[in-house]
Amino acid sequence: MTVHSQGAMTDAPQDAPQKSAGRPERSASPTGPGPKSPRGGRKSLPSEWLPYLLVGPAVLALATLLLYPLIKNVILSFQDINKIEFIQRKYPFAGFSNYTELIGDADFWTVVVRSFAFTAANVVLIMVLGSLIGILLNRLGKKMRLVLSMALVMAWAMPIVASVQVFKWLFDEQFGVMNWVMRTAGFAGYEQHNWMQTGLSTLTIVTVLVVWGSIPFVALNMYAGLTTVGAELYEAARMDGANGWQTFWKIVFPNLKPFFLITTFLEVIWVFKAFTQVYAMNKGGPDRGSEILPVFAYVEGQSQAHYGLAAAISVLTILILVVVMSFYFRLILKQEEEQ
Repeated sequence: MTVHSQGAMTDAPQDAPQKSAGRPERSASPTGPGPKSPRGGRKSLPSEWLPYLLVGPAVLALATLLLYPLIKNVILSFQDINKIEFIQRKYPFAGFSNYTELIGDADFWTVVVRSFAFTAANVVLIMVLGSLIGILLNRLGKKMRLVLSMALVMAWAMPIVASVQVFKWLFDEQFGVMNWVMRTAGFAGYEQHNWMQTGLSTLTIVTVLVVWGSIPFVALNMYAGLTTVGAELYEAARMDGANGWQTFWKIVFPNLKPFFLITTFLEVIWVFKAFTQVYAMNKGGPDRGSEILPVFAYVEGQSQAHYGLAAAISVLTILILVVVMSFYFRLILKQEEEQ
């Protein structure tokens, strides 16, 4: 309540802000106070950059360790480099001559067919036996499951070179266990029998080695997948009178189809590039009869000193594997879309 000079009283709010003389009135921002700048006046990086910064070191490491050697190998495949050129450090450009020589070489296609047959035999045995052992793990008691799981892990963890030496001792011509077993069983002709006298017999022994070392991965993953299948599904199958095979085909396989697809995909890649087992067993012999594509490339490059040709073999190996696996990869993507 204020009183004017004429004596009239008028109502006015007591808490009205007083305007200071000579100062213009500042209007308040409708959005409130602005954001405070970071300490020191530095601007923060956009949040969308964070994923790239986190992935960046891994991408850089992969580019250094994988991409650069791959590019150098592709360049080398277009050069004619043998022992003399390597010593003289001359790298003449050869165009597609290395590739045309390989495509017209019957030995190369023999190795290609052998590599596919070796891969197919190994993958089928690994998936079948690994799946059966995985089902066995699911049905065993706790103690026996623990014992079998430990045995599988020990086989899986054994270094490849050490396992090759064990198998070479088992099939040794003079002191091998297999010759002793065959003689003890009454079979004739196993006095100092050479189990690796042909390329086929050598690859058969390598197949046993590869399957033995790869089964644990499939079996343990199969057992892990089976634990996700509900017990009520098995009970329903039993009530419907389904036998073991029908239960697997109608219950287990549909629920674990992604597992079978991914595991088979990985096994094809791992077996196709199984270099250590084949080379350490008999160096691709006898008479280069057990060579698969990775061993064929190594022998051509290191033993024969045909470095450009070996690079072309490795490039063609990658292309063949990519073409074959592209169809399988499309099947995996289709399965994911259906889910």
